[in-house]
Amino acid sequence: MKKGEVYEGIIEQVDFPNKGRVMVDGQPVIVKNGMPGQRVRFMINKKRGGRVEARLLEVLEPSPLETRKPVCSIFPQCGGCMYQTMDYSHQLEMKQEQIRRLLDTAIKNGGQVDENGNPDYVFEGIKGSPTEFRYRNKMEFSFGDAEKDGPLTLGLHKKGSTYDVLTASDCKLVHEDLTKILTCVLDYCKEQGFTYYHKMRHEGYLRHLLLRRGNTTGEILINLVTTTQLDPDLSELVERLLALPLEGTIVGILHILNDSLADLVQSDETRVLYGQDYFYENLLGLKFKITPFSFFQPNSLGAEVLYETARSYIGDTRDMTVFDLYSGTGTISQILAAVAKKVIGVEIVEEAVVAARENAERNGIENCEFIAGDVLKVLDEIGEKPDFIVLDPPRDGIHPKALPKIINYQVENLVYISCKPTSLARDLEIFLKQGYRVERCVCVDQFAQTVHTETICHLKCVRK
Repeated sequence: MKKGEVYEGIIEQVDFPNKGRVMVDGQPVIVKNGMPGQRVRFMINKKRGGRVEARLLEVLEPSPLETRKPVCSIFPQCGGCMYQTMDYSHQLEMKQEQIRRLLDTAIKNGGQVDENGNPDYVFEGIKGSPTEFRYRNKMEFSFGDAEKDGPLTLGLHKKGSTYDVLTASDCKLVHEDLTKILTCVLDYCKEQGFTYYHKMRHEGYLRHLLLRRGNTTGEILINLVTTTQLDPDLSELVERLLALPLEGTIVGILHILNDSLADLVQSDETRVLYGQDYFYENLLGLKFKITPFSFFQPNSLGAEVLYETARSYIGDTRDMTVFDLYSGTGTISQILAAVAKKVIGVEIVEEAVVAARENAERNGIENCEFIAGDVLKVLDEIGEKPDFIVLDPPRDGIHPKALPKIINYQVENLVYISCKPTSLARDLEIFLKQGYRVERCVCVDQFAQTVHTETICHLKCVRK
């Protein structure tokens, strides 16, 4: 096989994340953005050693697993959803097997095997999201165009593209309130003749529309992200948004200024155009204040399943000091506070730490302490020693220099919550080689129709 050559074949298996495997003359080729059972045309675009990767050109025949019709107008071109034509039960089965293969390999590589050489741990399958659609409480939409020099669009990137943006006016991952807001903002920006920010030329005004909506409260926070290359009066946009017939309630409209070169949603300055710069969400009987950039699980109902499962994995923490590392707005910390002596949360995003402290006070919790800083540095500064550690790191996993510090505490039990199984698998191998063993693992799907899922692992220290 050579670069540029075109082949056809059937995707026999999809590995995490979204890596379809097609056999060509006995050699596996990785083809992304497909489903198991699809017959596809693809072009070889990368060869490195014995690894061959290809770009999907066309789906010639649907998969036998595709038993449903698309529910939005931009499927399958949109990169937001992959599996909406697959029955949800089959999505769960596929994700479960993907994660199990990753964990089996990592645990085996870490030397935790039975007398037959098989990975020796309990895998407890997968738990589904309580709702398949309209579950996301947060969505970052991008401004752009669907084709070069085309009309302004606002939505999600085309599958496999970093530039082309499709208007997501009927996205089914979010509540209908948010698609109404998206349409209103796009119409207004078109009328005004605003241009979007071109990442290569560093010219243009519009960057992102960050929308957040409490699934339980219906409170909506609208964040329009632009450069400072224009300074228009946005009062008419505010009036239009407030006049929309929504099921929920807009509690804040913010104008976020961002002149960074990176294509990230961040703030150099935030202007409140209406209301407040936060909203509330309820979770497991607790109330949480959420600001534009603070981390909160994007599927509130799924998060309840996730945290209830994590709590069962954590078990009895009475009279214990618990470290909640990468604590976000303090959700896990406050859930554990009722059954622990003390919980110390560490989070690098200062805005999230401020919210976590306010949340704890609002919920009447007095035995939580939240520290703003990088886990790598903060662990050197905390005088107390933990009896139990909960880890919920970002997608890249635990910093390689922080991992030895965590292991050196030699806590008897530890729970690792991961949103990226490949990062979890990498970190597990290190834990196992340093005296821990994996007791049990379970997946919790918070991202129906997409390639992603959460995984919870209980580790036990067996070598002091």
